[in-house]
Amino acid sequence: MPAALRPDDLAKGLAQIFVAIGPVYRKAARVVESSEAASGMSVGVRAVLDHLYREGERTVPQIAESLELSRQYIQRMVNDASGDDFVELVANPAHRRSSLVRLTGDGRTAIERVVAREHEVMARIGGTLTATDIEATLRVLRHMHTALDELTG
Repeated sequence: MPAALRPDDLAKGLAQIFVAIGPVYRKAARVVESSEAASGMSVGVRAVLDHLYREGERTVPQIAESLELSRQYIQRMVNDASGDDFVELVANPAHRRSSLVRLTGDGRTAIERVVAREHEVMARIGGTLTATDIEATLRVLRHMHTALDELTG
């Protein structure tokens, strides 16, 4: 097993990852927003719908915490998604003042179409990447996330 990197070398390598992530994320977001499957859905609405699809109904604060975005931003995205009949607000038995956000049938259909389109695009990337490459990338990103959480308290 290779030795762990020295702190300076680790910092340089992780900085390169940060530099690479931004353009890849923005390009992927443009592909999603411009696809017919997204039909005008913003990246923010897509993130909320995807979160609800994967996690089930949640409150705005829960979604914001999980996605590490502001409550105000998530509320705007929920309002947009509600305007498109993708989500509905339902009573929360655990908290009277914080409604649960739930996917509607149209919302479920919409996010399933977008996810299917994303998978189609990703499948065409090609190359010689292996499962080991994907696992290593995810391990590094999760490690970075955990370490940053610890640094920010």
